[in-house]
Amino acid sequence: MKKPGISILYFLIGIMSIILQNQSSFYSGFIAKALIIPVLMILFLVNINPLTSRLHMFMIAGLFFSWAGDVILEFSKNNGNIFILGLACFLLAHIMYFTVFFITPGKNSILSNRIWLLIPVIIYGVVLVSCLYSDLAEMRLPVIMYAIVILTMLTGAINRKEKVKKESYYLVLAGAILFVISDSVIAINKFSHQFETSGIVIMSTYIVAQYLIIAGYIYQFHNVKPDQISR
Repeated sequence: MKKPGISILYFLIGIMSIILQNQSSFYSGFIAKALIIPVLMILFLVNINPLTSRLHMFMIAGLFFSWAGDVILEFSKNNGNIFILGLACFLLAHIMYFTVFFITPGKNSILSNRIWLLIPVIIYGVVLVSCLYSDLAEMRLPVIMYAIVILTMLTGAINRKEKVKKESYYLVLAGAILFVISDSVIAINKFSHQFETSGIVIMSTYIVAQYLIIAGYIYQFHNVKPDQISR
């Protein structure tokens, strides 16, 4: 991967955002968090050039909606409507990601010979929603919809098995799993059982998840000519 210094900067900013998230100054933590995804966008643009493929554009859109979600959710602590807006941004980010995963050229193995891999994904979703259901009240429908979308994103990551190189597959899959964990902890902490270290768990898994998804996607195109990429 080109420019490893950008990766180092990404994680330094991520660590700073975790450290500052519970400090008295709102703006220092907000600025650090708002810089996380833009640095990842720079890493993406440095390594994926030119942006001629619809796959690349969907990934950039996913990063943009992730950034918008990060920013909006910082203002949602006492406002349910703003929380819904932030949730919608991340919903769109996951839609962008799973669109890329499914339309990547190659065999959709999970729909042919690996359908059994959906079983643990479905079980996880049912258990999570069941545990939260009684605490969700008017948020039941949005949370259930979000759970379906993020688990579809995870399914799409699993589905890349016979489409991409091994390194790319496992990096993206690990990122997708961590993203599910991060969003699950958000839901549990907000609607069911709050715990002191939730912010650290949410942000650390989120930061690593986004990086692994982007790194895995970049590795997908190592030694691939631009005219070999699906448009």
